[in-house]
Amino acid sequence: MSLTVSDVAAAGAAWVWMPPDAEVVKTEEYTFLRLPDYIDFDLSVVSFTPTRPTRQVVDELVERARAFGPPILDWQVLLGAPADLEADLAARGATVKLVLEIMAADLSHGVPELPRPTVDVSLRWAADATTARDGVTIEAAAFHGDVPPDDRIEALAARNATSVPAGGGGLVVAYVDGEPVGTGGVQVVDGVARLTGGVVVPEWRKRGVYRALLDARLTYAVGHGATMALVKANPTTSGPILLTSGFTSYGPEPVYAVPLHEDRAAS
Repeated sequence: MSLTVSDVAAAGAAWVWMPPDAEVVKTEEYTFLRLPDYIDFDLSVVSFTPTRPTRQVVDELVERARAFGPPILDWQVLLGAPADLEADLAARGATVKLVLEIMAADLSHGVPELPRPTVDVSLRWAADATTARDGVTIEAAAFHGDVPPDDRIEALAARNATSVPAGGGGLVVAYVDGEPVGTGGVQVVDGVARLTGGVVVPEWRKRGVYRALLDARLTYAVGHGATMALVKANPTTSGPILLTSGFTSYGPEPVYAVPLHEDRAAS
């Protein structure tokens, strides 16, 4: 199997992130979310597949988003998005807040061989509340969010307890000497391993913990039928590690901050 840009773009477009407690606004042409309070941003576009002129659909989406009240709409421009979308967003005063890199690895021949960590790492799936709390606490610190409430952590643990043995994936947490030092998620959907939230606490970086988490997730995914791994990586942190771990970059996916105040919208 050889991955093409169209393969990766299609897999990326099919990957729509929706926290279970988000408020969803969905049409045939777009989906955006009002996110829960413990996440560090308010509104996010997660799919955009217009069948009408780009500007017309963006006008409609922005107007609907404006009704929710927050001043900014986060919009990730996916690989394969309409060619005029970024120019339209920029004309509305949008600025790039982050550039992610869509990366993929061919898993049809198994998991790439990765260097072993230089510390003794143990890995646990977050199928109990304690492990789930360890994982989401690391995520919250890394991504500037808040630790979710207890009921959400317990729900995450319950989902993992079901989805991990069933082959759907879940959250895995890395420990060194009993201390939680890193975490990462994987979901296996239609033969694609979607890798999320891979992070290591700062004082434990450069010791192979990230690669241990990566190896665990890829091994799990291959064992459950995945032939492609997909990740939307930060090119300055996880990106370089992934490029030396069997992944190829297929292009940037910039995240724009779109102003929603009337006086900053395009005329």
